[in-house]
Amino acid sequence: MTAISMTDFGALPAVRIEGPDGAVAIVTLYGAHLVSWVTSDGQERIFCSAKSSLDGSRAIRGGVPVIFPQFAARGNGMRHGFARVSTWRLGDNGDGFAEFTLTQAELAPGVAAAWPHAFSLTLRVEVLLDELRFVMAVRNAGTAPFPFSAALHSYFMIDRLAYTAIDGVQEGEMLITDKYDHIYFGVERSIVLRSGMGALRLDQQGFTDAVVWNPGAADSAALADMEGDEYQHFVCIEPALIEPVTLEAGATWTGRHQINVVYA
Repeated sequence: MTAISMTDFGALPAVRIEGPDGAVAIVTLYGAHLVSWVTSDGQERIFCSAKSSLDGSRAIRGGVPVIFPQFAARGNGMRHGFARVSTWRLGDNGDGFAEFTLTQAELAPGVAAAWPHAFSLTLRVEVLLDELRFVMAVRNAGTAPFPFSAALHSYFMIDRLAYTAIDGVQEGEMLITDKYDHIYFGVERSIVLRSGMGALRLDQQGFTDAVVWNPGAADSAALADMEGDEYQHFVCIEPALIEPVTLEAGATWTGRHQINVVYA
């Protein structure tokens, strides 16, 4: 039996999505931000910082922030865009899935004035047995083209950075020991994240690129919303559309991301 119900995450209203055999995801309406994914074996797969603000005063540190319409500081707007700090609406939902929507009507006045394009943004989150699926859709609801970038900035829980390896973003296995921040353009194959917690296979469509990030010891210590050693327990691997694409009036772009638990 699968179910959708309302809950709270900190002080934030959230949606609890229950999939088959007890798999559960929690998504806050603030940012349509997935903050937890517990698979059928009872294991949490998503990292959220213990010091993250959970009252809507600033972006959540961890989980899966939705990046739109700008990646990082690659543009003149808000860093990583406004989607992750806007309040979305719960749309269609059913057995094991929920859709969240954001339009220019939901934006704060200052944000809307800075990015005056008619748009509709939809994020569908689907919870299966040992799989999490995202479908992100951007629709140009206006009469003129607009450029945008997008990403799903996924923080994956790991037991220890030193015991973690990533396959699929370069030739051979990649290890991270400290600060790392790199964009891989033109990713076309599955990415596999291996740690002492097991393995996850990541697949993406529509998102052409992938970003691998960990702040390392020094940068982590400088972050007000992260404990000093928390960098040891996550790695970000995010499907991304780094270079802005132009979306014509009436057109829709779709990006997909699937995360599967890999059992030996």
